[in-house]
Amino acid sequence: MNMHRRIIAFPLLFLPLTVGIVSCRGQKNDRETPRSYNRKLRLAPPLTAFLHLEAGEQCALSWELQTCPASGYGPFVDSTWHAAYDMFRPQPLETRITREEVLEVLAEYFKESYTEGHDLKGFSGVELRTDRCEKRGILEIGFVGRVLLNAFNALEYGTAVRSDTLVSMATEIFDSYLHYGFTPGGLLREVVDLRRGTETEIYSIRRQSEGIRALLLYLDFEKKRGIPHPEWENRVKQLLGTLMKLEQPGHSYPRKFTVNPEITDFTGGSSPAFVPSLVMAYRYFSDSSYLDAAERVMSYMEDSIIGPSDYFSSTLDAFCEDKEASLYAATACYYMALVSEGEKKAHYTRLAKEASAFALLYYYVWDVPFAPGQMLGDLGLKSRGWGNVSVENNHIDVYLFEFADVLNWLAEETGNSRLEEFAGVIRSSMHEQLLPQAGYLCGIARPGYHPEVVQHTNWDYGRNGKGFYNNIFAPGWVVASLWEMHHPGRTGRYFSGM
Repeated sequence: MNMHRRIIAFPLLFLPLTVGIVSCRGQKNDRETPRSYNRKLRLAPPLTAFLHLEAGEQCALSWELQTCPASGYGPFVDSTWHAAYDMFRPQPLETRITREEVLEVLAEYFKESYTEGHDLKGFSGVELRTDRCEKRGILEIGFVGRVLLNAFNALEYGTAVRSDTLVSMATEIFDSYLHYGFTPGGLLREVVDLRRGTETEIYSIRRQSEGIRALLLYLDFEKKRGIPHPEWENRVKQLLGTLMKLEQPGHSYPRKFTVNPEITDFTGGSSPAFVPSLVMAYRYFSDSSYLDAAERVMSYMEDSIIGPSDYFSSTLDAFCEDKEASLYAATACYYMALVSEGEKKAHYTRLAKEASAFALLYYYVWDVPFAPGQMLGDLGLKSRGWGNVSVENNHIDVYLFEFADVLNWLAEETGNSRLEEFAGVIRSSMHEQLLPQAGYLCGIARPGYHPEVVQHTNWDYGRNGKGFYNNIFAPGWVVASLWEMHHPGRTGRYFSGM
């Protein structure tokens, strides 16, 4: 049997690889040796890989080199992604269970992780063990824990399915944060360890912004049901005012700061994360000062992020190019376009298209092979549609949130059907493949606690490497991301009727 393998050659930046080519000087017959890396800045010994062929089997290997005209780096990246997509043409996966069944399983996380007995209440979703899924009592409002967004999801879902348990949990969480969830200066308490009685002394524009977005979704939901929350509204406006004072020259916002606040990290990579909450506040409070602030951030983004294609350090624990920086930039443009008209809307749409191209480069359009005996191989995981994290954190995960909505919107605005097609691939691939449920726990101790760090390379997170999970995970953000994926159009509905 003849096997034909075609390889398309792209710059290494665009394919998240774990093998680099290092020149080994001093060896006999100088040669380039492939080396793998399994931690930041740590190379493993030279690696030799083999393709298994049965007796008499042949394999023909060919390279395909492509060139394309481009007016800049951004358009070149966009063209590169389209070439890769057209070559692989990933197809959606067949799904066995319905969206409603997925939500029912994910809701088990809310019920099992609910933590009370302290002033603050929430869902324990940080630093858990996959073999225990214990309650750690660490509450984080954004980035990893997503306590407030999960509280809103539990409230909305509990109301729809008439679950008094979920509604009560969610209500208690919001009430506890209203009374005990703010610093004296009006910032949200970002990370609180209830058991140790400690909390972070460093705050971030990203976590604060993600908390605000969750609160505005909650307030809008309650308002539409005729339930006013004037005290919450005042808290949110005070928080927005405090954060807006951190605007730096050039209209960026610092990544990290103290409660004072004193800036400890001037990096502007997290600035796009502030835009959604500002635009949502503009709509909810009918106050154009929030939109003006968002437009200033957009000018910074265009000049310093999207223009030079420098999607750097949006996450709080990395100093590198990362998926979430480009994803947040695209999402910020999406929010601005939803509240704009005419040339402004067209401008933000063009920016969203360019930023989305960089985000798309992190999402796999092929299936990574897993060997028999590796858990992911035995489960039959298909990696198409899953995203690599960054060049410093080399694993795949289900970080998506609203990005599928952004792709569908861009497809409609630009007439590019590939974006809608790939959004469908993403949704189908993340739908249920590793969803822990009764009779199919996927190596996780409890139903609903979806795994976080899915290792598709030899990257070392402390357990087993390729084909397994890290033994420590943070299911809070994972459940929140999948929940939003299963609620398409949420943001569009929020802004409808403006």
